Amino acid sequence: MMNKTSLRNAAVHAFCVAAGACMACAASAQTDTTAPPVAQSVATAAAPTASAAKGAQASTRRHSPFHQQQVTEKAQKYYASSWGVDKMKVSYTSSGNLIRFSYRVSDAERATALSSKADAPVMVGQRSRAVLQVPVMDKVGPLRQATAPKAGQEYWMVFSNKGNLVKPGDRVNVIIGQFHADGLIVE
Repeated sequence: MMNKTSLRNAAVHAFCVAAGACMACAASAQTDTTAPPVAQSVATAAAPTASAAKGAQASTRRHSPFHQQQVTEKAQKYYASSWGVDKMKVSYTSSGNLIRFSYRVSDAERATALSSKADAPVMVGQRSRAVLQVPVMDKVGPLRQATAPKAGQEYWMVFSNKGNLVKPGDRVNVIIGQFHADGLIVE
């Protein structure tokens, strides 16, 4: 008959074996599935090194199953007929401190609202809720084109992204007076 100490040691040992088996199963489920199951269990039984731990973390990184979509054809027709602009694009600069919004004018009369000096353009990040404004330089003025639009010409404006609150892949809304372009993807 076993005494209480040896019974407790046996219970702790059984618990440790069960916990180790659970951890080995979880680790083998997270490792590369191209290796045979025997090699996975042997790999998880070995003592992991720092570089192996980093490699395991990199291989378990999750990717979104959702794909980004561009502006729909219906939305393009709406912006062309209502505001006289098409080919709207939001791009992230290499430094990340500026975000460029560009568009092509298809109807000069309707596109005058976008070049109005009275309305201050604003970009709102949908994820971060950040409100970005066009920076004003001392000797240059605002970093936007505010000339009379001509059909077929491409125009741009730059928004300050100080702190990198808006990142590539985020959706943004561009607001210039009554003009609203919602859900544009930062490229």
